[in-house]
Amino acid sequence: MQANYEKILELLPHRHPFLMVDRVVDIVVGERATGLKAVSLNDPVFQGHFPGDPIFPGVLIIEAMAQTAAVLALISEPHQGSARPSVYFMTVEQAKFRHPVRPGDLMRLNVQKTQARGTVWKFSGEAYVDDRLVTEANFMAMIKDS
Repeated sequence: MQANYEKILELLPHRHPFLMVDRVVDIVVGERATGLKAVSLNDPVFQGHFPGDPIFPGVLIIEAMAQTAAVLALISEPHQGSARPSVYFMTVEQAKFRHPVRPGDLMRLNVQKTQARGTVWKFSGEAYVDDRLVTEANFMAMIKDS
């Protein structure tokens, strides 16, 4: 299963410039997903981080992993009714930033559900550029009706 840009917009409340995932190319419902983020020099964050030495902020890499996880959770737990649920960050743990991400890089965002109890899901995530691990973290989120 996959989610193109239009499906992501349907599922998530995020919009440009804060939508951090372009596509979800592999979804195993209730288990794992792989998202993609093409990092461009045109991303607004590079105006200030850092001029002359552009590096994509680590916190935004984690946000990209979380948005990929939100797509997984919302596809795995279809909602009933007219209100679209949202997925809210609760914790981030054991975040490690191993290599900088720069304009021109294509990030592959692998997220795995490690636990789910009711509306609270735990994930492990890894971000890669090519075959190089650039970021990893564990995080938790809650699905809540808007």
